[in-house]
Formats: sequence, structure tokens, C-alpha cells
Amino acid sequence: MVLQADKPVSVWGWAEKGTTIEVTFGESAVQTKADENGKWKTQLPTMPKSFQPRSLIIHSDKQRIEFKDVLVGEVWLCGGQSNMAWTLNSSRDSDLEIASANTAHIRFIRVPLISRGNPQTNFAVTSPQAREGNWRMATSEQVENCTAVGYYFAHRISRLLDTPIGLIDVSWGGTMAQHWVSEQTLSSIPEMQPYHDDYQQALASWNAGGGETGAQKRYSMDLAAWEAAVKSAKDNGTKEPRRPNPTDYQDPSHKRHPSGMINGMIYPISRMSVRGVLFYQGENNSFGTSWKPFYATYPAVIRDWRVLFDDPNLPFGLVQIAGWSNRRSMTYDMNHHTNVIRELQHLTWQQTGNTGLVSSYDTNSNGSIHPSHKRPVGERLARWALSEVYQEQIGRQIAWQGPLYQSHVIKDNKITISFQEETAKGLRLNKDLVAGFYIAAQDRVFQHAKARIAGQNVVVWHDDIKEPVAVRYGFSNLPHGTLLNGKELPAYPFRTDPWPITPHQSTGDYDILNTPPVTPSAKE
Repeated sequence: MVLQADKPVSVWGWAEKGTTIEVTFGESAVQTKADENGKWKTQLPTMPKSFQPRSLIIHSDKQRIEFKDVLVGEVWLCGGQSNMAWTLNSSRDSDLEIASANTAHIRFIRVPLISRGNPQTNFAVTSPQAREGNWRMATSEQVENCTAVGYYFAHRISRLLDTPIGLIDVSWGGTMAQHWVSEQTLSSIPEMQPYHDDYQQALASWNAGGGETGAQKRYSMDLAAWEAAVKSAKDNGTKEPRRPNPTDYQDPSHKRHPSGMINGMIYPISRMSVRGVLFYQGENNSFGTSWKPFYATYPAVIRDWRVLFDDPNLPFGLVQIAGWSNRRSMTYDMNHHTNVIRELQHLTWQQTGNTGLVSSYDTNSNGSIHPSHKRPVGERLARWALSEVYQEQIGRQIAWQGPLYQSHVIKDNKITISFQEETAKGLRLNKDLVAGFYIAAQDRVFQHAKARIAGQNVVVWHDDIKEPVAVRYGFSNLPHGTLLNGKELPAYPFRTDPWPITPHQSTGDYDILNTPPVTPSAKE
């Protein structure tokens, strides 16, 4: 494994009450005693980074545990849903990267996918060879299961800082932000009530149906009925029914539910010393009405994790979601849920200290919800971390932001967009093509716009709109935009209007003017 450099390193466990425990690592040795409940915790002193493999040894009079080949370097959590969980083996460049992987000093662990109704202290590992729950190395023989985003991040950080890297993957596909937030925090968010009601109803049905025993009986009966139905369908030449899905017979507290993942996957590791968090989530808050609590739950992930890891300024690198499916009508694009989610992610970044946001919409080439090109995302996160987290170590500033909207002026039937100066150096349109710009008059009917670069500004217009009032960029389910800066970092989607958005297959409007501000984390 990898332990965090330049921070005290917590080591904890269980023993018979009163047992004296000694923890040694290299030349460091510390002692503690198990309390009345058999719990113990101690801290190794801060250590510099080291590629030297050493043993972490925990022993008492009766037992000795040794973890071999332990390095000291930079440890990062990799959280979110499937786009963070997406493995190197499934990414675009897997054929090259896996075959050439030879960085044994980059290690990663996938925390088992565990959801629970109450905070957990530990997680089970099925075997020392299991792909989940064990530390593995970024070598050709083991790296295929590594988070691809984390892998590319780690490579860039490791090379520039000359350090071992540890990645702790706590991502779970299909999760929403509220799954990673504590029950106490969620209780104060009004929009969470329907999700709480659904979960409580599922638990009540589970218990009324006999719990695990009842579920197994129902599954056996339904499976037998299915087998009979399949035989009948074959005999009659009709369509065969679907096989019963075992997950439909699972304890609701073990499925995706509010607070389930923070309880099952974050609490057990929250004593660990880490440098920061990479978080890539939002897609599953982009369906139906699931966008409604996101204004509160997304920033709450940051606040709650900072509390659990006892670091009010724990760095968070956030990934702004891409898109999927095909662009349809202008109305469809302007009102899609993903625009709401991207804007709320952007607001969270702007209103929460020690965070960074990187775009990913340009990595999607085929309309999939899972863009397979993960290198740009990992390397953009590395740019942010090197610039904002490790600036003192590298001694220089590294550009990491794409063009960031600052203000606009309406004049002569055109709208001139200005960007924050440091983000607009070398402003350009990719291959001199205009894409991703929209413009509207007071009627709020958007049209594809023309645009040209004017120094560090962009002038936007439409020949048939004589009195424009609003510009949007990158607003679409599947954004396609060509605005870049000199580092070829894509511009962040933006809009100059505060008009309400009416997401499809939803109820009510998203109104930025009536959205409560992000509650800042402690000590910001």
C-alpha cells in the first residue's frame, strides 16, 4: 500500500480490551491500548515520501500482523459513480496503457461496493487475491481494474513530484450525490423527503415480507415459475420471459439509497490520512426530478467528507459531467437536466473553497454516457492539483482552467463575452470552427449563433436577431463546443441569462435566482 507523506498517519483496529498494541514502521514505533470496547487507534509521525519498501507491523503479546512492501507518498480518494469507476481496461487506450504499465510505485485499492443503513467500521474482503478490497500495483499484470481517471491523474502527479501514489477508489456506478451524504445532513434538505419515503417504504415491505428468509422463498418460487414459463414459451414458439433479477430480492439497506454509500464505504476508511479527493458524479442526478436536491446534496458531499476525514480544507477536484444521447430540438437542448447539473457543479466550485472543477464534455465522441477517453480528465485534474495543492512543491503555476465567463456587453446587435484574464490566454476556436454558441432575444427563443475571437473576448451574434439579450455556450444534453485557450483547455459552459429551465420528464422549473447558495465548508 501507500501511506500519506508529510501528515501523521493513523493506524487503528480491534483487540481484547486493555491489550497493549505496538505499531512500527521503519524507525518509528508507537504504542497504545485497546479501550473498554476493544477499539484502539494511534498515529505514526509525519514521514517524507519514500520509494523504499518497508513493513508496517502491528503486534501485541498474542498476535503479530505484518503488511509488507509499504511505500510513503501521496494518497488520493477517487469517488463518484461509473465514470470514475470506469476501469483502465474499458478505456479508449487500454491496449497501449495496460501493455506498457510498469509503475509499481503507483498502487490502488477498490473499496468493496457496500451500502448500509448505518455507519460501518470495517468491510469484508473475500480473499487476498480479490479484485476489490486489496491493494494492487499499476503494472501490466494488475492494472486493468484501476480507475482510468485515477490512473492518468496518478501518472502525471507521480512523474512531476517524483513520488509514490496511492489511489483509494470509492466509486459506485449509478449512485446519486445523496448516497454519499450523511443521514443527519440529508434530514435538513426538503427535496430529499420523497427519497426518504421511498426508502422507508421499501424497508417496511422487506420486513413485512419476512426479510432475508422471505425474499429467498419468493425468489425460489419466482424462479420456478419462470422456468415453467420458459418451457411453455419454447413449446408454443412465443417470446421467453425475463429471468428474475436477484437484486430485486435484496435487502433495501444493501442497495443504492440515501446515505448508503457514505455509511458502507466512507466511514470505514475515514481515519485514513489522505491528500485530497477526486470526485466524478452527477449523471444519475440528471434524470426525472433527481436534479432537485442536487443544489444541496452535491456540496454536502464535500462538507461531510471533510468532517469525516477531520480536514476542513480537504482539497476536492470535481469533474463537470459530459453528456450522452443525441442533440434534438433547441428546446430539448436548452432545457436538459444535464445543463442544470453542470451549472450546480460550477456554482459549487465557485462558492466552496479549496475545490477545482474540470470540464469533460469534449471527451465524448459517440453519445455514450461513459466517454471512454479518460486521459484528458485525469490530466486536467492533475493540472489542478499541481497548481493548487502542490504549488509550493513545484515552485510554479500550472494552467488548469479553460476560458471562464466573467461578463458581457450588448452593443450594435452583438454580445461581447469577456473571460477571466488568466483563463483566456491564447483564446481560439478549434480549427477556426464555430460551435456551441446560442443567442436569443427577449422572446427567449435560442438560435445557433455566429462567433469570432476579438483578443481575449468573443463576439456573438445572429443575423436575424437585431436586439439580442442572452448568450449560452455548451448548453446541450451532448455539448459540442470549439472555444479553447492556448493550452487547448475547453471553455466552461456558461449562460448570461437567469431564465428558468424546465427539465424534461420533470415537474417544476430550475430557477437559479431562487436556488439557495451553497453552504460553505467550515473555516472557509
